[in-house]
Amino acid sequence: MTNEWLWLAIGFLGQALFSARFLVQWLASERAKRSIVPTAFWFLSLGGGATLLAYALYRRDPVFIAGQGAGLFIYARNLMLIRRETRQRAETPDSSS
Repeated sequence: MTNEWLWLAIGFLGQALFSARFLVQWLASERAKRSIVPTAFWFLSLGGGATLLAYALYRRDPVFIAGQGAGLFIYARNLMLIRRETRQRAETPDSSS
C-alpha cells in the first residue's frame, strides 16, 4: 500500500466515523420518541473530526483544516460539559428518598 492509498483510507475512515454520528443520533431519537443527542454522537464527532483533520493536514487544505479544527473544540467542550453534569449528579443526594 502506497503512502497515498494509506492517507486515502484514513480520510475515508474519518468520514465514516463522522457520518456514523448521525445514524447514532437518529436511532437514539427514534427510541426516545424525541430529538436527543447521545454522548456517543460527541465521541464519534471527536474521533471522526480528528481523523479528518489529520487527513486535511496531509492534504494541506486550509479550508478543511480550519473547519475540522474549530469543530474539534466544540466536540471536546460538549464532552466536558457532559462530564461535569454527570459528576454533579453523582455528588447530589437524591431528594426523592
